[in-house]
Amino acid sequence: MPANPIALSTIEYHVLLALADGPLHGYALKDAVATESAGTLVLRAGSLYRVIARLMGMGWVVETEPEGGPTPHPGVARRYYALSARGRNALSAEAQRLAQASALARKRLDVARDRP
Repeated sequence: MPANPIALSTIEYHVLLALADGPLHGYALKDAVATESAGTLVLRAGSLYRVIARLMGMGWVVETEPEGGPTPHPGVARRYYALSARGRNALSAEAQRLAQASALARKRLDVARDRP
């Protein structure tokens, strides 16, 4: 069975992509998604944590400790999230799906360009 039989939402894809570099806490994850999407995805905390909860429910994201242990933070302790092996497979499958869709679009646009 494929890692993700349906296409990921743009937000899910960017969250998984941001976690591919290693564990992140929620605020850093929000910033990474905004940066990597060139500012087109600016998530509010509620939206981000709903996506994280959904991805955790699918077994694609797990709560973890950062490398070297958590950095001290006043107030509530930060939670760190990481890709699971299943999440890495899902991200890989989605990247492949997007690459194939992009190749098809380029091919069709090349054909359309040659038409009067």
